[in-house]
Amino acid sequence: MRAFGQILKIETRLYLRDFASPLITIALPLALLVVFGLIPAGRERNPQFGDRAFIEYFAPSLLVITLAMAAVNILPIVLATYRERGVLRRLATTPASPAALLAAQLVISLATILVGAVLLIGVGWLAFDVPLPRHPLGFTLALVLGTAALLALGLLVAAVARTAKAAQGLAVPVFMVTMFFGGVYLPRFLLPDFLVRIGDYTPPGVQALLDAWTADAPKPLHLAIMAVIAVIAGATAAKLFRWE
Repeated sequence: MRAFGQILKIETRLYLRDFASPLITIALPLALLVVFGLIPAGRERNPQFGDRAFIEYFAPSLLVITLAMAAVNILPIVLATYRERGVLRRLATTPASPAALLAAQLVISLATILVGAVLLIGVGWLAFDVPLPRHPLGFTLALVLGTAALLALGLLVAAVARTAKAAQGLAVPVFMVTMFFGGVYLPRFLLPDFLVRIGDYTPPGVQALLDAWTADAPKPLHLAIMAVIAVIAGATAAKLFRWE
């Protein structure tokens, strides 16, 4: 446990030292929230968004940015870099096992996502009257399962990529698909219905987040799909993962 604490402390320092990673992961969604919140039309209720303001409709997509950056962009590249440089192999000969480093990276990713989600919800509520999640339990469950599915995909990329360049080459398409179906590049109401439906079941399940945030409990099928993806991708990553 002491070794894990030391690794977590070191990895956290390294993560914060790379100022761009936390800046983009946490600050970018907040900046976009402020930009859209300052536009008067973005705060007006519109039947097109289920009698919600655009900023309420778009808030879950902003949360997708944090989830995708932490889980499928940063995490696999960091782990692949450590493997390529022999860090994981060297750790295997010390009391601090490679598994401790992997656990530390997961803790950092989860902490980043939690901070990003709390700030996004808090700033939206305090500054722009975006309601707090109306179904807190459902929102928490949707966020946990969506995060688990994306982290599992990130670990799967890290498992099959032998070098940092390979990890980046695999992570970027996964990241772009996640952002697209999450409604980040283009708001989902502008997408064809069949693409919106695909996005409902694409991690992190933005429709489940939207439902729990703005109206009702998320649909069980949406949550079940996220859980299945997390289990299958996580189990596959564990089977394929190599320390060197």
